[in-house]
Amino acid sequence: VLRPTLIRIGDRVYRKNLIQEQSYPHDDEEEDFCAGPGDCPDEPCDAFTVEETERGFQCRVEVPSPLYKYIIGKKGETKKRLETETRTSISIPKPGVEGEIVITGQHRSGVISARTRIDVLLDSFRRKQPFTHFLSFALNQPAIQESFLHFKDEVLEKCSKDHGVSSSLFQNPAKLHLTLGTLVLLNQQEIQKACDLLQRCKEDFVDQITGGKPLAVEVAGVEYMNDDPAVMDVLYAQVHMKDGSDRLQVIADQLVERFVASGLMLKEWDRVKLHATVMNTLFRKDPSREAAEERNNPVPGKSSLKERESFDGRNILKV
Repeated sequence: VLRPTLIRIGDRVYRKNLIQEQSYPHDDEEEDFCAGPGDCPDEPCDAFTVEETERGFQCRVEVPSPLYKYIIGKKGETKKRLETETRTSISIPKPGVEGEIVITGQHRSGVISARTRIDVLLDSFRRKQPFTHFLSFALNQPAIQESFLHFKDEVLEKCSKDHGVSSSLFQNPAKLHLTLGTLVLLNQQEIQKACDLLQRCKEDFVDQITGGKPLAVEVAGVEYMNDDPAVMDVLYAQVHMKDGSDRLQVIADQLVERFVASGLMLKEWDRVKLHATVMNTLFRKDPSREAAEERNNPVPGKSSLKERESFDGRNILKV
């Protein structure tokens, strides 16, 4: 609703609004996808290779096993529809077995069409996966941890009566870090790909920018994420280069640029916002509420998402 599709006709721009949207109860584990003729372009794409075989044409695509179910669909309907509409045969490894999906067909155009639609499916469902890893710079040196614990004690001593402020909001000192971006890595091959890329980044530009020496940074000052200090969800510490340069920012931006280009990370912002989270309402613990939720939701992994309770950070900023 807030970001409708825009259509340009002549020199005018029109919003394409949803007329009616109905939701049906379904199991997310078996979500189906209608890959109709108008869902995606089926033009040839140079990003993948189609081999000619004795029986026609073939294309292979590496897919993490957790995503197989989205190509198969409920009761195999998505796979059957893809095969029927593109006149191809799609071979998928057994659940939990890592391998390649193989598309075969009599016509090259059909194989290309099936591969394009599978790519659209995978991209759509990968975006819905919760992130599994994140790229970050560690900030958990002993001196930083000590200063952070002093900050925590001071906040609890002087601001504990402010709405929503409690000790459970604070980051674990051992986990203090600067987040660069989040990743969805669904198998060991993707994890290794990320590790290899990070190593190449170090060799290609990180060592050159740092001169092979550690960057001296200062963690000083706090800032908040949203627009109202009385209703905060995240409070973070600001990080600055001690020599006043922007080398840390340059490294962070180039790392994210490389990871986005590789397809391992989605582009969210034009530049990385360097911040070290010190308080977050996602960390809040309420034993009585958690116990009640467990009673109401006995199925593991199906607990309801509780609403975040913000805190008043005006005095924290002042002090």
